[in-house]
Amino acid sequence: MAGALHSSCFMALLLWVVLLLVVSPGNAFYLPGSYMHTYSQGESISAKVNSLTSIETEMPFNYYSLPYCRPQGGIKKSAENLGELLMGDQIDNSPYRFRVNVNESLFLCTTKGLNENDAKLLKQRARDLYQVNMMLDNLPVMRFTEQNGVTVQWTGFPVGYSPAGSSEDYIINHLKFKVLVHEYEGNNVEIIGTGEEGSGVISEIDKKGMSGYQIVGFQVVPCSVKRNAEDFSKLNMYDSIDPVDCPVELKKAQVIRQQERITFTYDVEFVKSDIKWPSRWDAYLKMEAGSKVHWFSIMNSLMVILFLAGIVFVIFLRTVRRDLTRYEELDKESQAQMNEELSGWKLVVGDVFREPTCSKLLCIMVGDGVQILGMAIVTIVFATLGFMSPASRGMLLTGMIVLYLFLGIAAGYVSVRFWRTIKGTSEGWRSVSWLTACFFPGVMFTVLTVLNFVLWKSESTGALPISLFFTLLALWFCISVPLTLVGGFLGTRAEQIEFPVRTNQIPREIPARKCPSWLLVLGAGTLPFGTLFIELFFILSSIWLGRFYYVFGFLLIVLLLLVVVCAEVSVVLTYMNLCVEDWRWWWKAFFAPGSVALYVFLYSINYLVFDLRSLSGPVSAMLYVGYSFLMAFAIMLATGTIGFLTSFAFVHYLFSSVKID
Repeated sequence: MAGALHSSCFMALLLWVVLLLVVSPGNAFYLPGSYMHTYSQGESISAKVNSLTSIETEMPFNYYSLPYCRPQGGIKKSAENLGELLMGDQIDNSPYRFRVNVNESLFLCTTKGLNENDAKLLKQRARDLYQVNMMLDNLPVMRFTEQNGVTVQWTGFPVGYSPAGSSEDYIINHLKFKVLVHEYEGNNVEIIGTGEEGSGVISEIDKKGMSGYQIVGFQVVPCSVKRNAEDFSKLNMYDSIDPVDCPVELKKAQVIRQQERITFTYDVEFVKSDIKWPSRWDAYLKMEAGSKVHWFSIMNSLMVILFLAGIVFVIFLRTVRRDLTRYEELDKESQAQMNEELSGWKLVVGDVFREPTCSKLLCIMVGDGVQILGMAIVTIVFATLGFMSPASRGMLLTGMIVLYLFLGIAAGYVSVRFWRTIKGTSEGWRSVSWLTACFFPGVMFTVLTVLNFVLWKSESTGALPISLFFTLLALWFCISVPLTLVGGFLGTRAEQIEFPVRTNQIPREIPARKCPSWLLVLGAGTLPFGTLFIELFFILSSIWLGRFYYVFGFLLIVLLLLVVVCAEVSVVLTYMNLCVEDWRWWWKAFFAPGSVALYVFLYSINYLVFDLRSLSGPVSAMLYVGYSFLMAFAIMLATGTIGFLTSFAFVHYLFSSVKID
């Protein structure tokens, strides 16, 4: 009774902590990974540019692959972490210069006459809806558009546009920037200044009060303006020009045409704002649909959990407990007589722990599932606590890779320990460890290599450089594989899990069933899918539509609910199989919750057809399907592992309660 009360109190406390993490306001904490920088009046700041991206092709390209103006000091690449490289980010400096609190209109450059290739490429990028991704003080540029009377915010601005009813394409060559600044007044405080990149930490005491300006917003209105190239070619970069409004008439816009000279200019306006520096990301992270849809998803999942919990309660307390109590109350002679009259799960006592087919593969998949599940839980917990800031691009993916590498020790331990349990010996543990270390990463590398060749052929920045490819292989074989072998060795030294009953030499015949068991396995996956499909929509939108996803509190709750649903589904299905005298429960316990991966993949295809209708071309579709397959495969291993471990514990407990001579 005390143990149950303690467990209930712990679960209640855990739920309250999670709820507090979810509902706490976004401006109540500091985002690690982003560093405050205070600028003085007139201080010069340069914007940076990331890869050009498109929701139509999903293939990023270098900003300077188009005939844009180059910086005076040449193109300089910014240091990038592993996650940024894998996501295809390529951050360079740009010629766009800003002087704090100085409103000005400036000339950048006038290009030479566009040759055939440049004109063709510009038109193609404009028609494929490519966006320019610019950043100032680590803030992405934001623009606003009106759609059906609703203001929609976007990050980045288009390369160009193709008006309906016109055969011409037009380039965005004039940008009207609005920089929101917050006036900061310090008072002899110690400031850690790290610069835009967050590197070179310098501690200094500001004796002048550290008054200055912090950049809290970066907005743009993109325009296409026809300029007289001859007049502007006489100007130098950063010469002042007269401000101009965005033209409405197409004849005043800059057309993309061969031999056309394009003039690039920009206006900048600084506006004081009450937004404080820790809250400057709120505009990017706010949810379009609000939090109601996430709470609806959680309540829907709770209803599923309560329904399944009721079934499990009936199985344990009414059916199993009642049968066990009656069985234990009989003497040995009566038990022997009762054994002849028994039906259901009690008849498979001598076969329930018989070695499954492909037992090595099962152990390998369970080990990999533990590794993926551990990586997901730890990553989401850290992200919920604010350690995966959107200001630190690529940090989330980098953290996932590092966690996956070091969790190889858990994968090796679990797979080898189950191998010993099934086989009764440690013989062959090295091959199990090796295959555990190579199974999921091998599938991933195979798919990524094929996709990488496609990206290489398209000259996309999304293609992994050959040096990075070998770096990933080195991380795999120098960290993950050795740790998995260490985990396997520890698994051989761990206490062996003993089966509570002996296995008969001759397998028991399984009665014929009216309904194939695989239908139940496939149907079981619909319940876990119902738990996560709403969050899945937001995650897919974040990946493929370039939207920010930062509601990790909700995601953590959904993950916890998913774990509970997978465990309950697997226990119920395992019990149903045992009741019809089917002792082959091992793989069914794995694939019952693991079949959710099939529904995730089908939903991804549905999202491609109905939500990503702009996605065009076989290359883009191939990339989408390849990445969706990897996501579904990882989900199958993780959810299948939850189901198998729960069912194994259930079956072990069930038959350890039966005394068999």
